[in-house]
Amino acid sequence: MALPGMRLSGPVPTETAAVPGSFLYHDDVLHCDGAPVPDLAARYGTPLYIYSEASILDRVRSLDQAFEPLDRLLAYSVKANGNLSILRTLARAGCGADIVSGGELYRALRAGVPADRIVFSGVGKSRAELEQALAAEILCFNVESEGELRELADVGREAGRAAPVALRINPDIESPTPHAYTRTGHRATKFGIPSEEAFRLYGLAAELEGIVPIGIDAHIGSQIVDPEPYRLSLLHLLDLVERLRQDGLALELLDLGGGFGVSYDEALDPPPESFAERIVPHLATSGLRLILEPGRYLVGHAGMLVTRVLYVKAMGAKTFIITDAGMTDLLRPSHYSSIHRVDPVRKELDREVRRVDIVGPICETGDFLALDRDLPLPEPGDLLGIHTAGAYGFTMASTYNARPRAAEVLVAGDKARLIRRRETYDDLIRGEEELLLE
Repeated sequence: MALPGMRLSGPVPTETAAVPGSFLYHDDVLHCDGAPVPDLAARYGTPLYIYSEASILDRVRSLDQAFEPLDRLLAYSVKANGNLSILRTLARAGCGADIVSGGELYRALRAGVPADRIVFSGVGKSRAELEQALAAEILCFNVESEGELRELADVGREAGRAAPVALRINPDIESPTPHAYTRTGHRATKFGIPSEEAFRLYGLAAELEGIVPIGIDAHIGSQIVDPEPYRLSLLHLLDLVERLRQDGLALELLDLGGGFGVSYDEALDPPPESFAERIVPHLATSGLRLILEPGRYLVGHAGMLVTRVLYVKAMGAKTFIITDAGMTDLLRPSHYSSIHRVDPVRKELDREVRRVDIVGPICETGDFLALDRDLPLPEPGDLLGIHTAGAYGFTMASTYNARPRAAEVLVAGDKARLIRRRETYDDLIRGEEELLLE
């Protein structure tokens, strides 16, 4: 099984059908639900991000139903995709938000996420961000250090309002994720509080004016397809909870984090029940409300990046497909060595299949979307669809090389709606031009 973040030693399988889900071929033309992708590209241009509302809502329902026996909150990880229309769709479906910055708090509130469904994670919250979130009356701060705990207590005292807190525990679990950057539950990372410090810091939190400890938290990584590490993390947290109860401190919330993995082929994704069956029995009688922080799991497969072929270039034994999208549009292949399935938007059955590198226009050797893929050889002007791009796609995009960022479209049934305009050159210099004229 090949996962985003895992570099394959050989070619990626090239079955002619698209992955199961919202992006399927009809009459040899790739569609997003009922909308033909070529029509969307013609209307909105390329590079273009296309999202399926139905896919997002289906993922929310399936994950929520798997954990139905529990009092629960799905706090969507905003960093995966923070578009306001995506956030509003999730909020209307009952989701909360897991945020890691003041900007994400601003986005979540503007999109209609109730403040009492928002948890604030992250290792480096500034004082201004703490003040902003406390004023908004969010559900909980996931605190990651003694320094942050004391800073938040000071903010709470000044505001005359106690800040609700969960300590993020680092359980020292080496979860099997496809890339070292996505493993966050072991001691070599910057995240969380060592377990042996937990009792002292919970005691401190109970004593500090301006703080009220209400929960416990852990997040062990991303792209995890084996449910066992979650069970181990949960048991570790429940042991701490019980010992704290014996010490007179009763908690209300248990945040198990996110990181449920998705594969490059949606059919290979582990069902949410495989995670729930390891978690629900241990929490059913605990009296704790469960918080999950899914991000990629909800929106990853819902998104596609559509790019147009500019040139086909032979360099000795190598063939390069040069497209109008690159690492500024989708950074994950370069940054995480991730695998994203690539399909021609129109099937051309008479094309020669050739092993190619799909690369962008950026002046960097690391600018690629796919390496060593067997693909029907496209021609200039053809469209390619990059699958599983709904998470950490646009949200990690940049304007490097002075390239305006792509447009985003949300499809509901056969209707498409522009949810972010394509940036212009004027957008690139906004904030600079006025200073130049001074």
